[in-house]
Amino acid sequence: MRVSRAQAEKNRENVITVASQLFRKHGFDGVGLKDLMKGAGLTQGAFYKQFASKEDLAAQASERAFEEAAKRWADSVAENPEDPLGAMLGLYLSTGHRDEITEGCPIVALGADASRQSNEVKAPFEAGIRGLIESLGQLIGESGDQRVTGNAMAVLSTMTGAVILSRAVNDKKLSEQILQAAAESIRPSATAGDDPDSGSRA
Repeated sequence: MRVSRAQAEKNRENVITVASQLFRKHGFDGVGLKDLMKGAGLTQGAFYKQFASKEDLAAQASERAFEEAAKRWADSVAENPEDPLGAMLGLYLSTGHRDEITEGCPIVALGADASRQSNEVKAPFEAGIRGLIESLGQLIGESGDQRVTGNAMAVLSTMTGAVILSRAVNDKKLSEQILQAAAESIRPSATAGDDPDSGSRA
Protein backbone atom coordinates (compact mmCIF):
# COMPACT_ATOMS: atom_id res chain seq x y z
CA MET A 1 0.00 0.00 0.00
CA ARG A 2 1.40 3.37 -1.04
CA VAL A 3 2.06 5.78 1.82
CA SER A 4 1.13 9.44 1.35
CA ARG A 5 3.84 12.09 1.50
CA ALA A 6 2.36 13.48 4.70
CA GLN A 7 2.28 10.05 6.34
CA ALA A 8 5.82 9.31 5.17
CA GLU A 9 7.05 12.53 6.80
CA LYS A 10 5.14 11.69 9.97
CA ASN A 11 6.74 8.24 10.01
CA ARG A 12 10.19 9.78 9.50
CA GLU A 13 9.74 12.18 12.40
CA ASN A 14 8.58 9.31 14.60
CA VAL A 15 11.67 7.26 13.70
CA ILE A 16 13.93 10.19 14.66
CA THR A 17 12.16 10.64 18.00
CA VAL A 18 12.22 6.93 18.83
CA ALA A 19 15.87 6.66 17.75
CA SER A 20 16.84 9.59 19.99
CA GLN A 21 15.37 7.69 22.95
CA LEU A 22 16.78 4.27 22.08
CA PHE A 23 20.26 5.65 21.34
CA ARG A 24 20.29 7.38 24.74
CA LYS A 25 19.27 4.13 26.41
CA HIS A 26 21.50 1.68 24.53
CA GLY A 27 24.19 3.75 22.80
CA PHE A 28 24.70 4.28 19.08
CA ASP A 29 26.09 0.79 18.59
CA GLY A 30 23.81 -0.88 21.12
CA VAL A 31 20.69 -0.94 18.98
CA GLY A 32 20.29 -2.15 15.40
CA LEU A 33 18.15 -0.86 12.56
CA LYS A 34 15.61 -3.65 12.99
CA ASP A 35 14.94 -2.69 16.61
CA LEU A 36 14.95 1.04 15.80
CA MET A 37 12.31 0.60 13.13
CA LYS A 38 10.33 -1.84 15.24
CA GLY A 39 10.26 0.73 18.04
CA ALA A 40 8.75 3.20 15.58
CA GLY A 41 6.20 0.65 14.41
CA LEU A 42 7.74 0.28 10.95
CA THR A 43 9.60 -2.39 9.01
CA GLN A 44 13.35 -2.30 8.43
CA GLY A 45 12.70 -2.05 4.69
CA ALA A 46 11.28 1.45 5.15
CA PHE A 47 14.51 2.74 6.66
CA TYR A 48 16.46 3.46 3.47
CA LYS A 49 13.52 5.34 1.99
CA GLN A 50 13.89 7.85 4.82
CA PHE A 51 17.60 7.94 5.74
CA ALA A 52 20.89 7.65 3.89
CA SER A 53 22.44 5.49 6.61
CA LYS A 54 22.30 4.66 10.30
CA GLU A 55 24.91 7.40 10.75
CA ASP A 56 22.52 9.87 9.14
CA LEU A 57 19.79 8.81 11.56
CA ALA A 58 22.19 9.02 14.52
CA ALA A 59 23.04 12.61 13.62
CA GLN A 60 19.39 13.62 13.23
CA ALA A 61 18.37 11.79 16.41
CA SER A 62 21.13 13.57 18.33
CA GLU A 63 19.96 16.93 17.02
CA ARG A 64 16.42 16.07 18.13
CA ALA A 65 17.65 15.11 21.61
CA PHE A 66 19.42 18.46 22.00
CA GLU A 67 16.33 20.32 20.80
CA GLU A 68 14.27 18.57 23.46
CA ALA A 69 16.87 19.32 26.14
CA ALA A 70 16.96 23.00 25.18
CA LYS A 71 13.17 23.20 25.36
CA ARG A 72 13.11 21.64 28.83
CA TRP A 73 15.72 24.18 30.00
CA ALA A 74 13.76 27.07 28.50
CA ASP A 75 10.47 25.90 30.00
CA SER A 76 12.04 25.49 33.44
CA VAL A 77 13.58 28.96 33.32
CA ALA A 78 10.33 30.54 32.09
CA GLU A 79 8.43 28.99 34.99
CA ASN A 80 10.93 30.34 37.53
CA PRO A 81 11.99 33.84 36.39
CA GLU A 82 12.97 34.86 39.94
CA ASP A 83 15.74 32.25 40.08
CA PRO A 84 16.39 30.89 36.57
CA LEU A 85 19.77 29.35 37.41
CA GLY A 86 18.33 27.60 40.46
CA ALA A 87 15.44 26.31 38.36
CA MET A 88 17.78 24.89 35.75
CA LEU A 89 20.00 23.27 38.38
CA GLY A 90 16.93 21.81 40.08
CA LEU A 91 15.85 20.28 36.79
CA TYR A 92 19.22 18.96 35.66
CA LEU A 93 20.72 17.82 38.98
CA SER A 94 17.62 15.93 40.05
CA THR A 95 17.02 12.25 40.76
CA GLY A 96 14.33 12.39 38.09
CA HIS A 97 16.87 13.35 35.44
CA ARG A 98 19.28 10.76 36.80
CA ASP A 99 16.68 8.02 36.42
CA GLU A 100 15.12 9.08 33.10
CA ILE A 101 17.79 8.03 30.65
CA THR A 102 15.73 7.89 27.45
CA GLU A 103 14.49 11.47 27.88
CA GLY A 104 17.62 12.85 29.56
CA CYS A 105 20.52 14.99 28.41
CA PRO A 106 22.25 13.52 25.34
CA ILE A 107 25.66 14.67 26.60
CA VAL A 108 25.33 12.46 29.67
CA ALA A 109 23.88 9.50 27.82
CA LEU A 110 25.95 9.63 24.65
CA GLY A 111 28.88 12.02 25.12
CA ALA A 112 31.55 9.33 25.47
CA ASP A 113 29.93 7.34 22.67
CA ALA A 114 29.86 10.39 20.38
CA SER A 115 33.61 10.83 20.78
CA ARG A 116 34.07 7.58 18.86
CA GLN A 117 31.67 8.51 16.07
CA SER A 118 32.16 10.27 12.73
CA ASN A 119 32.23 14.02 12.22
CA GLU A 120 28.64 13.78 10.95
CA VAL A 121 27.46 12.50 14.32
CA LYS A 122 29.76 14.79 16.32
CA ALA A 123 28.40 17.88 14.54
CA PRO A 124 25.04 18.02 16.38
CA PHE A 125 26.86 17.42 19.67
CA GLU A 126 29.14 20.38 19.03
CA ALA A 127 26.17 22.57 18.07
CA GLY A 128 24.14 21.36 21.03
CA ILE A 129 26.95 21.87 23.52
CA ARG A 130 27.58 25.37 22.19
CA GLY A 131 23.89 26.12 22.55
CA LEU A 132 23.75 24.91 26.15
CA ILE A 133 26.88 26.90 27.03
CA GLU A 134 25.27 30.01 25.55
CA SER A 135 22.05 29.38 27.50
CA LEU A 136 24.01 28.97 30.72
CA GLY A 137 25.99 32.10 29.96
CA GLN A 138 22.76 34.07 29.70
CA LEU A 139 21.74 32.83 33.14
CA ILE A 140 25.13 33.62 34.68
CA GLY A 141 25.88 37.04 33.18
CA GLU A 142 26.11 39.10 30.03
CA SER A 143 26.21 36.98 26.88
CA GLY A 144 29.52 37.12 25.04
CA ASP A 145 31.62 38.00 28.09
CA GLN A 146 34.70 35.75 28.02
CA ARG A 147 34.71 35.20 31.78
CA VAL A 148 31.03 34.33 31.75
CA THR A 149 31.53 31.90 28.86
CA GLY A 150 34.34 30.19 30.76
CA ASN A 151 32.14 29.89 33.84
CA ALA A 152 29.34 28.45 31.71
CA MET A 153 31.69 25.81 30.30
CA ALA A 154 32.78 24.87 33.82
CA VAL A 155 29.17 24.71 35.02
CA LEU A 156 28.10 22.48 32.13
CA SER A 157 31.09 20.20 32.75
CA THR A 158 30.22 19.94 36.45
CA MET A 159 26.56 19.24 35.73
CA THR A 160 27.12 16.55 33.14
CA GLY A 161 29.89 14.91 35.15
CA ALA A 162 27.71 14.82 38.27
CA VAL A 163 24.83 13.10 36.49
CA ILE A 164 27.19 10.57 34.91
CA LEU A 165 28.66 9.74 38.34
CA SER A 166 25.22 9.62 39.96
CA ARG A 167 24.10 7.04 37.41
CA ALA A 168 27.24 4.95 37.79
CA VAL A 169 26.84 4.01 41.47
CA ASN A 170 24.48 1.58 43.19
CA ASP A 171 24.30 3.52 46.45
CA LYS A 172 21.32 5.88 46.08
CA LYS A 173 22.42 8.04 49.00
CA LEU A 174 25.85 8.54 47.45
CA SER A 175 24.19 9.24 44.11
CA GLU A 176 22.03 11.97 45.63
CA GLN A 177 24.99 13.43 47.50
CA ILE A 178 26.91 13.76 44.24
CA LEU A 179 24.05 15.69 42.66
CA GLN A 180 23.66 17.92 45.70
CA ALA A 181 27.39 18.60 45.94
CA ALA A 182 27.48 19.64 42.29
CA ALA A 183 24.56 22.03 42.75
CA GLU A 184 26.16 23.58 45.83
CA SER A 185 29.50 24.03 44.09
CA ILE A 186 28.01 25.65 41.01
CA ARG A 187 26.25 28.53 42.76
CA PRO A 188 29.37 30.36 44.01
CA SER A 189 31.46 29.56 40.92
CA ALA A 190 28.75 30.72 38.54
CA THR A 191 28.34 34.03 40.37
CA ALA A 192 32.04 34.68 41.03
CA GLY A 193 32.77 38.36 40.77
CA ASP A 194 29.19 39.35 41.54
CA ASP A 195 27.55 40.06 44.88
CA PRO A 196 29.19 37.62 47.33
CA ASP A 197 25.83 36.88 48.92
CA SER A 198 24.35 35.79 45.58
CA GLY A 199 26.08 32.41 45.77
CA SER A 200 23.79 31.08 48.48
CA ARG A 201 21.32 28.34 47.55
CA ALA A 202 17.79 29.30 46.68
